[in-house]
Amino acid sequence: MAKAKKGFSRSDRIAEQIQRELAELIRKGLKDPRVGWVTITAVDVTRDYSHAKVFYTVMDENKREITQEALESAAGYLRNGIGRVLQIFTTPQLHFVYDDSIERGVYMSRLIDEVNGNATTVEHDDAANLDADDGDEGEEGSDKA
Repeated sequence: MAKAKKGFSRSDRIAEQIQRELAELIRKGLKDPRVGWVTITAVDVTRDYSHAKVFYTVMDENKREITQEALESAAGYLRNGIGRVLQIFTTPQLHFVYDDSIERGVYMSRLIDEVNGNATTVEHDDAANLDADDGDEGEEGSDKA
């Protein structure tokens, strides 16, 4: 008989736990002034738990590179903090990757709004032209009578 699948794999659960712990460690334990408003958006863990890609965003776009350097320099401290909380044989090495999906989403949304704005303008212009054409025909008809 086949086993029933669980909702999440173990690596997914560990990735979620790492995400929560990193957010807490960065918020409370990291004293580096170069790290400002950082949001951990996702964590991907390899099957053997030796590496973890940590995706993050920052509030101030100008401090993106500075934040990357600060997170990389604090990776050992953060890894140690995760190792104390997680009870796994290997604590993963942390690799920080800037997550630009939010920026891409905002850009795509802006493009859609522009297209919709142009579409409503074109529809409005077409409707105005139709109304003007209807008015011209009415005048021509009155001239003939």
